[in-house]
Amino acid sequence: MRRDDGSAAVEFVLVGVLLTALTLGVIQLAFALHVRNTLIDAAAEGARFAALAGNSPEDGAERTRQLITTAVGADYAAGVTSGYTEYLGVAATEVTVSAPLPLAGPFGPPRSLEVTGHAAAETLVG
Repeated sequence: MRRDDGSAAVEFVLVGVLLTALTLGVIQLAFALHVRNTLIDAAAEGARFAALAGNSPEDGAERTRQLITTAVGADYAAGVTSGYTEYLGVAATEVTVSAPLPLAGPFGPPRSLEVTGHAAAETLVG
């Protein structure tokens, strides 16, 4: 018959490694989702800002860059573009953000995450 002396220590280490890896994976997923949601919100807010009467698409892009830099860092704000478009048959502004998807901490493949925000363009009637 074999003895189990020392098996509890090995089991503790193996379970500890497994739980640590699982916890780090969940934290990384939460961070990736946070970055994605922040970029979506910033693109939508930038499009709304650009759509205001008197503002240009570049104003919306700059507003988007400011929001992203404040929330998640300047590395994610490098790929912001904006312009006029037609969305669902209505004249609109569009802000697109291309950023890295964080896979290992804040690092990931560049421009692997792309989000777009739209807003109906306002005009002055008078």
